[in-house]
Amino acid sequence: MTTKPKAKKFRIRRSGEASEAAAQASDAADSTTNPDAKAQDLGDAHLLETEDGFGDAPYPTSASQRVDEDAVNLGPTDIESIKKEGLTGRQLRMARRVAQKHGLAPTSDFDAVRQLRMKGIDPFQRAAMLELVVPDGEKKPSGNKLPQTVEKPKLPSKEVLTTDVRAREVYLIQQDIARRRRRKMLLLATRLAFFVLLPAFLVGFYFYRIATPLYATKSEFLIQQASSGAGGSAALGGLFSGTGFATSQDSITVQSYLQSRDAMLRLDDDIGFKSHFSQDFIDPLLRLEADSTNEEAYKLYQRLVKIGYDPTEGIVKMEVAAADPEVSEKYSLALIDYAEEQVDNLTQRLREDQMQGARESYVDAENKMIGAQGRVLELQEKLGVIDAASETSAQMGQIARFETQLQEKKLQLQQLLDNQTPNQARVDGVQGDISRLETVVTELRAKLTESGSDSTSLARISGELRMAELDLQTRQAMMQQALQQLETARIEANRQVRYLSLGVSPVAPDEATYPRAFENTIVAFLIFCGIYLMVSLTASILREQVTA
Repeated sequence: MTTKPKAKKFRIRRSGEASEAAAQASDAADSTTNPDAKAQDLGDAHLLETEDGFGDAPYPTSASQRVDEDAVNLGPTDIESIKKEGLTGRQLRMARRVAQKHGLAPTSDFDAVRQLRMKGIDPFQRAAMLELVVPDGEKKPSGNKLPQTVEKPKLPSKEVLTTDVRAREVYLIQQDIARRRRRKMLLLATRLAFFVLLPAFLVGFYFYRIATPLYATKSEFLIQQASSGAGGSAALGGLFSGTGFATSQDSITVQSYLQSRDAMLRLDDDIGFKSHFSQDFIDPLLRLEADSTNEEAYKLYQRLVKIGYDPTEGIVKMEVAAADPEVSEKYSLALIDYAEEQVDNLTQRLREDQMQGARESYVDAENKMIGAQGRVLELQEKLGVIDAASETSAQMGQIARFETQLQEKKLQLQQLLDNQTPNQARVDGVQGDISRLETVVTELRAKLTESGSDSTSLARISGELRMAELDLQTRQAMMQQALQQLETARIEANRQVRYLSLGVSPVAPDEATYPRAFENTIVAFLIFCGIYLMVSLTASILREQVTA
């Protein structure tokens, strides 16, 4: 590894043709501007030849040894002439460094050359330039520097502080601290008075002197549900049983309605909400203009009508404020009427739908039952049979009787034939009776099962009647079920009826409820204190962050 050589000194004098040309140009300029400059320059030369070819002429070390600027001419002091000398960049930079070393403040490199020459310092003198380069471990030679003002070190004072002097100094310090504290306290009091006390005073003045007194009417009501029926319908009503105060949704709905724009518009149409608060005696913060919009009136309505719902007890509490106690009471009664109407409309559609469905089912079942009854009557009239079972029993009774007679006639004939000489006349008579009884029995049995062109079998008649009667019984059962459903729907509809129960009736107050001047002033004061405290803390934190 090789180490690059570090140069401690640099050759700063120009050599060769460049230096000669620069010297000739400088001499020409000097001879032009000052004919005696060349002679003065030769007589006052600072460069002396030494062993290595250069010599440093030391600067005078005192004011008496300083060279007179009028006697020594180091070159032209005009900027334009200095620019024409053809100085190199290194010479100009070194001239600026020498000027800064001697405490000058040149505006440019040429101005540095001009100021050094005006002070009688040659900016290109080797001693002045080499003083800027100091070898490591060596100190700058002090003999080549111009005289400088050396700042004296601060030494301890020789003055001895006595007890009186010390006490006086402490007293002065205490007075200064007290003065600062008084000034800070005064500034703090000013800020508090301007940002806290003055706004609180204005708020209190408004509430005590300007605000219009308002009279609040309070009322309480709850929404109840009808209880289920008793007696014969208790068993049916038990299927739809429920709590009597399970009306939280209805109460919330009524509360929302009373705080809506619809209620405000109805109140304005019925009693006159806008006209009441547009009167001249109303303070400016509450007063409505004559051409105020519904939105402005609704904002005031929300401030004056306060409605709360207690879910644990199911009670709706309402407070209505107005500039007149009678008007406040009227507003409260009107809003209660609106609430009762809204309660009635909540379940009306549900009750109507339930009753309508049950009623339609019952009517349909009844019509079908009537149709089945008509079918039975039609068959009875058509077939001439009132009851198929009775007809069948009668037919079977006749057949059984004729068959009994037939058996008796057959026994009588057998008895007659058992004689050795039967009476032929009697035998013929008995045989005739047997033949007629057999014909009757055959006809009767044919009527039970066989149908002809002019007659219908009793079996068919019995089947049709039985089907019609079964259909009639089914329709009757369905009608009874529909009737039962109709009764159940009626009970449920009655149970779903909501009604408003007034717990606390609205009564007009005889004293103003609002404004609460003292409480509102204290609240305003605390609010302004909190705002001031927050702003002060924020400003302190930001100031600390900026200074840090």
